[in-house]
Amino acid sequence: MTIIFSPLKIVLDNEADKIVELSSDTTDFRWGKVPTDRTIEELLQYGIMNLDKPPRPTSHEVVSYVKKILDLSRAGHSGTLDPHVTGVLPIALSKATRILDTLLLAGKEYVCNMRLHKDVEEERIRGIMKEYLGEIYQRPPLRSSVKRVLRIRKIYENEIIQIKEREVLFRVSCQAGTYIRKYCHDIGQSLSCGAHMKELRRIRSGPFSEEDYLSTLQDLFDAYMWFLEEKDEIPLRNIILPMEWGVKHLPKIFVKDSTVDSLCHGAPLALPGVSKYTEKFNKGELAGIFSLKHELIALGEIQLTQESIQNSKHGIFASVKRVLMPIGTYPTSKPK
Repeated sequence: MTIIFSPLKIVLDNEADKIVELSSDTTDFRWGKVPTDRTIEELLQYGIMNLDKPPRPTSHEVVSYVKKILDLSRAGHSGTLDPHVTGVLPIALSKATRILDTLLLAGKEYVCNMRLHKDVEEERIRGIMKEYLGEIYQRPPLRSSVKRVLRIRKIYENEIIQIKEREVLFRVSCQAGTYIRKYCHDIGQSLSCGAHMKELRRIRSGPFSEEDYLSTLQDLFDAYMWFLEEKDEIPLRNIILPMEWGVKHLPKIFVKDSTVDSLCHGAPLALPGVSKYTEKFNKGELAGIFSLKHELIALGEIQLTQESIQNSKHGIFASVKRVLMPIGTYPTSKPK
């Protein structure tokens, strides 16, 4: 088994994303560390994993299993899955749990097996499914952790994979907070036959998908035992990823080395301290603030528009909302 991701792939959702450069600054490798160079001990503090949740245990129980395997006091998951639901469950370790809020609002994708209560013509099923795209009204089901008020959720895409008698297998990409169980129920109501969710699997949660380092609890146990007994890190490194992977879906700002320490103290990010940034962003949006080694320093709220950046050399680019990098990782001023 080999490590196949690059430091750049950890940070960017798409390595072809356009980067706007404001300066040609380079980084001093006496300070900080490229995320892929972190030790296993550091990854256990600043790592995240893409776990394939099995059926039956709750999401909270799965996190408890992870903590027990790795002998950690702290871990957390993003986006609760019901006990019988399987699939992608991002789990952050130790100090990396501070990025989990960014994943809660990220889009999700599922494969669902819906059971109709009566026979319905295939053409009608396909027609009704097309109506359940875009913005839909949804009231959370009785068994839910949120207040049962009518709310709008966006369905980005749905695709029928197979229809066999009364069972409809489909894929759906949706906004966070969409209840697929209720989605099936509402489709059944529109078909005038009734329907329920028979089986559900999550195949994507924000930047995590089935295609990216999905591992089971058994994989984690085996890799960690192999590391302890044989001192071979590679299997474990293909399970525990740098926490930077968990913010790939956010806009990104890369700052000069001389700016890093002030950000670690919570100071706002001024435009002169920025080296480059990803082109697509909106004012008020949450962004990841990175060093030139692609280390996640902090999460910040963007304060400028793209137009104002182009027309000015001053101003606050982002206000820091959460600091991830320890104070003292970089010097307080640029060393000679």
